[in-house]
Amino acid sequence: MKTRSVYYCNYSIGEDAYADVVKVCSIYGTKILLIGGKKGLAAGSNRLQEKLAGSKLEIVDTVWYGHDCTYAVIDSLANHAKEIQADMIFGMGGGKVIDVAKGVGAKLELPVFTFPTIAATCAATTALSVVYREDGNFDSFYFFERPAYHCFIDLTVISQAPWKYLQAGIGDTIGKFFECHFSARGDKLEHSSALGREISNMCYEPLLEYGEQALIDCKNYQVSVALEQAVLANIVSTGLVSLMVLDDYNCAIAHSVYYGLVLLPGFEEKWLHGNVVAYGVLVQLAVDGNLQEAARLKAFLQRLQIPTTLKQMEVPVERDYLQAVLTETVSGPDMEHIPYQVTEDMIFDAIKLVETL
Repeated sequence: MKTRSVYYCNYSIGEDAYADVVKVCSIYGTKILLIGGKKGLAAGSNRLQEKLAGSKLEIVDTVWYGHDCTYAVIDSLANHAKEIQADMIFGMGGGKVIDVAKGVGAKLELPVFTFPTIAATCAATTALSVVYREDGNFDSFYFFERPAYHCFIDLTVISQAPWKYLQAGIGDTIGKFFECHFSARGDKLEHSSALGREISNMCYEPLLEYGEQALIDCKNYQVSVALEQAVLANIVSTGLVSLMVLDDYNCAIAHSVYYGLVLLPGFEEKWLHGNVVAYGVLVQLAVDGNLQEAARLKAFLQRLQIPTTLKQMEVPVERDYLQAVLTETVSGPDMEHIPYQVTEDMIFDAIKLVETL
């Protein structure tokens, strides 16, 4: 039987999580290339520098990653890291910059450490990067042997970020639970996928309990138990599911609806990924005939101020207008492993039903 190696991302979480950096990272060398987004660096770099003071760890250079995670950006920063003889890569900011940092580390076989400054995605703990083309459109997934070595989740930093990112992260995390269970339905799962599916339960129930209060606390820039639980769901629980299940079980109808809707002019610029995925979950539940759970989820999303209809997102519920959306939804890669065939008519009927729930 072939040997498999499974790697997980360790993490530190708390009001002063960067205090662990020296202890965790010193064994990997001394020279750091810090890659960040402008807002992320403004939020966390000084705080990080304070924790490195007096240690052997040195940030040799701090660079802004740009606007998108592209192969050109990854290659350019990998060359720079090689020139300055970096021993490790730090990625600080949101999902795109962390994806760049992971790509740079993979290119050079250097350890990567992540510092998420918002809780909108699980990029900080996963073993892949979402790579875009130069025109901003999706290119491919860049898969790695392992995730970041350690993730430093500083709740003080995240509590100061705009609450809309936590909101979107909650929406995307909820999708992980529903899509994982839906796409794995009827399959006999091996250990890793079965364990990942069970962990996906932690992507929904804790958010029902803590999500609303977490958003209130984030709006008030307060670190709290509720905020911690929501951030753990968004960054850690989803990351573990992504690492453990076969790719077949990571996404389903909800994400495919998102990739359909972003074809509409101006849509992607206006609506955050996670909020649209949450809406897509409602469509998935309607397709599946689970209207009781759809009504429960819709009420929860409304309390989180996440849009639950196309009308709220200023999209006409008209078949001709949505034709490209419907075509992309049913033909997208996230629909390759679901328990039954889904047609454009089924998606459109579910969209109409969600409007009237």
